[in-house]
Amino acid sequence: MVTLILIGLLGGLITAVSPCILPVLPVVFLAGGTGRGQDAGKPARSPGGTEVGGGAAGDGGRAADERGSGGTADGAVASAPPAAPARVPRNRRPYAVVAGLVVSFAFFTLLGVTIISALGLPQDILRYVGLGLLVLIGLGLIFPPVERLLEKPFARLPQRQVNKEGSAFALGLGLGLLYVPCAGPVLAAITIAGARGEISSDIVVLTLSFAVGTAVPLLVFALAGRRVADRVAAFRRRARGLRIAAGCLMIALALGLALDVTAAIQRSLPDYTSGVQKKIEDSDAARQQLSGLYDNSNKELSRCEDGADELRSCGKAPALEGIDSWFNTPGDRPVDLKSLRGKVTLVDFWTYSCINCQRAVPHLRDWERAYRDAGLRIIGVHSPEFAFEKKRSNVVAGAEKLGVDWPVALDNDLTTWDNYRNRFWPAKYLIDAEGTVRYFKFGEGEYDKTEKMIRELLRQADPTVTLPEPTGRAMDDLAADRTPETYLSNLRIRGYVGTPLVDDRPTAYRFPKGSLPVNKLSLDGTWAAGYEQFTAGKDAKLAFTYRAKNANLVLAGTGKVTVLVNGEATKTISVTGSPTLYRLTDDKEARTARLELRVDEGIQAYVFTFG
Repeated sequence: MVTLILIGLLGGLITAVSPCILPVLPVVFLAGGTGRGQDAGKPARSPGGTEVGGGAAGDGGRAADERGSGGTADGAVASAPPAAPARVPRNRRPYAVVAGLVVSFAFFTLLGVTIISALGLPQDILRYVGLGLLVLIGLGLIFPPVERLLEKPFARLPQRQVNKEGSAFALGLGLGLLYVPCAGPVLAAITIAGARGEISSDIVVLTLSFAVGTAVPLLVFALAGRRVADRVAAFRRRARGLRIAAGCLMIALALGLALDVTAAIQRSLPDYTSGVQKKIEDSDAARQQLSGLYDNSNKELSRCEDGADELRSCGKAPALEGIDSWFNTPGDRPVDLKSLRGKVTLVDFWTYSCINCQRAVPHLRDWERAYRDAGLRIIGVHSPEFAFEKKRSNVVAGAEKLGVDWPVALDNDLTTWDNYRNRFWPAKYLIDAEGTVRYFKFGEGEYDKTEKMIRELLRQADPTVTLPEPTGRAMDDLAADRTPETYLSNLRIRGYVGTPLVDDRPTAYRFPKGSLPVNKLSLDGTWAAGYEQFTAGKDAKLAFTYRAKNANLVLAGTGKVTVLVNGEATKTISVTGSPTLYRLTDDKEARTARLELRVDEGIQAYVFTFG
């Protein structure tokens, strides 16, 4: 239990400083420093009604004169001592705002779906309520009568100061309904349990500890706003103007959330907390504590690790089950993974309001355009994090805004999410042409590696496929320190040096004298250089100076290939059958080396890849 609490606290702390919560920070900051309009700039009163400071100065002077003369006018009764100044009530708005946010977020994350379903309400009703509260609070800051109206529900509370913070607590309630933080495994565990109504004592403890962890940074921010308002004279002199500005900001935030403007800002920011979130929330200890989300089905997926450096066999791809509906398919008909055999399939778990998912979409869009003709198919599995993300029209509109035009399955009951033992938004699973999961990547980043795996799977599915240049800057940057993919084609080869190539007929070649520069290759012996592949003849050799951790080559035919690295024989590969990717070298770190292949006659070589 202690470990679970610690995981929840750390997960909440990370979430509260992630880029996904930036839109609420200005509101929390200003709300912490804006008091009641009628109190601002007015003197405090003593319990008996006497104002402290300002207008009471004259009376205080006269009282002192009378005491100095020994009493009242008739000299019978001495004057009463002056009343002690009343202590100015402390501004507790920061605590009220954060308390409301935490209570609202925790309660409705766990029970919101159950309550909505029981009452038959629209799935996005909570979002609309949150937007409405935000607008009302904004109007209350601008117009004091509206604020007094919002505080009426708290009028029966015994402490007047608590009553006065009612609007701040209501503001927190509204923010909690709109709070859509970056989701990691901890929040996934909470939201999924809440969506299914499977609320155990462990989930309640995890939720409360997560909420407390989230509250700490937000409270610090709100207290900073209060301190600035208390200490900076300009804020005290312009208290009324500050309240109006804060009210306008809250209304603007509500409009921005309603029109999805804030998402565009969040997408432009880097996910600076993803690394530490993964280390903490996806650690071995966290996985063990959160393992109750999964049963023993599809355990083969555990054989693979997130973002592995090579393709692996992770078991048969689980079925896409429990899908509420589909769109972006002919007639909105479902897609069966079995119908995609022979293709490479990328299954992307996402949700349209998740900023991390939104930032990943452009990469998916680039891959869809670049590799569809080569055999790539993308399926988006929309597994909702919040109730309003279950509404089909919301998802369709969100997908259209993001440019998602590939098939999307609405996994509203999170059945497929469970089938894949998933823990993250976004998450990408690559399935080969035989229907086996070969690679997956959780969260953002490493797009270059994912694209590399896509290209390898496409070549395995069809070694003769023609692939375009890799997409995106990430691949270009990586290529600067790694030998690029190189086709053995008389029209597409790059980096070739030595005897000029002769098209489509056996020709004797010779290695050039001296060393071979990095990223250059050459031939020796007899080769037939064709458009699709080079075919080895008598005494065929191939040399390539490369920089990478591993070198791979697609080969076909029957025979053997002897591999030499820096002049030393390291392995002999037996080649048989149709074109297949063979690993030539495999080092722990990238290095520069001269690779030489001695190839049996009749073997066909298609393309080099490097990792």
